Formats: sequence, structure tokens, C-alpha cells
Amino acid sequence: MWRKIPIRMENTVNSISENKTIPNTTGAASGNYGMAADATMSAEDYSRIPGWGIDADDENDPTYPMKHYTGADHQRIYYEKPPQQPVDIEILHSIERPTVSRVYGHTLPPKGLSGVIRRKAFQYSEANAFHWMGLILADRVNMVEGLIEDFRNGHVPNIFAERGWNAEWKYNKKGVIKEVLIGAALITGAIAYSAAKKKRNKAKLLKAVKR
Repeated sequence: MWRKIPIRMENTVNSISENKTIPNTTGAASGNYGMAADATMSAEDYSRIPGWGIDADDENDPTYPMKHYTGADHQRIYYEKPPQQPVDIEILHSIERPTVSRVYGHTLPPKGLSGVIRRKAFQYSEANAFHWMGLILADRVNMVEGLIEDFRNGHVPNIFAERGWNAEWKYNKKGVIKEVLIGAALITGAIAYSAAKKKRNKAKLLKAVKR
């Protein structure tokens, strides 16, 4: 049986959250990285996010009229959440999300220059290009940091193999040759420009001395 559901574009998280008792499953945290888990957040904490909970009302189902509504879909938001993994390191998360995930990876916390760039990127919304461009830049910087760390630890990385140039040479020789020639031309041009600049500066210095 199909049921008509009136569409009301409003944030209904307050009415849902205030009537639901959720167990406190927050894990222990140490240092200055403690964050509340999702289960401890009040409706007011979420309501500041535009659009949060807009489809939480069972009478505001955006799939109307294509769905046979039973009411079961909206019960899944009331599941008992698992325990929070202890937050004892720095975790960067979207500003659209007020808390960290219940489980997260902790082997590579932000550090160095790439960490600084990532912290700055996470100050912007995911709808902002600065967020994603900052993360892309941080990844590139982190790659260089990894090479420096390898050399510092006495390990010489096999850049040719790690960057997949073996496969590139096997299946795209023309492309590799083109990139090598372009790179060589740019390096040669940079060296020539630097040499010419040094020569001009030396000539100016000699001219000034003769005066």
C-alpha cells in the first residue's frame, strides 16, 4: 500500500534526538586529544550543521512516492553504537562532523610540514576547494618527507620501481621518452639561465671594480 508523505524541508533532528535515550559509550582518551563520541552529542550540537537530520522525520521521506514505506528505515538510527576507540593522538576530521569515528587509523598522525598543511586544509569545509587542494598538496609534500626520512635512515629508495616507471616503460615508451625530454629541456634551460645570470653579475662586479 502506497502512502502519501508530505515533504517538509526542515531540520527535524531536535525532535528525534530529544526523545531518544542513547547509552554513553565514550572511550577513554588521554592527553589533549579527547573528543566526545557521537552518542554523547546533544541535538543542539548537531543542529548547528545546516541540513543535518533533514531526512530523519518519517513523514519527510525524499523517496516519495516511489517507495513502499514501512517505517523500518528510520529505526536504524537508534542502533546501539559500539565503544569509542580511545582518542590518544591527533585526529583531523571534517568540520561538518562534530566528532571522530568510532574506529580510526592511528599509525600515521599528521606531522611535519605536511601535517601543518593538513591542519589548515581541515579548517575549511569539504565544499571548499581549499580543503581538497590543501590535502592534495599535503600528500605531495609528505612524499618528499618520506624520501628524506628514507635517506636519513640509510635506506635508498628505488624511485624508478616505486613510481611504476618499469610498467610505464613497458607499455608507454613514447610517453616516457617525451616526459624525459621535456624534463631535460627544463633542467637545461634552468642551468643555462642560472649560468647566464652569474655571468652578468660577475661582469657588473668587474665593471664596478674598474671604476
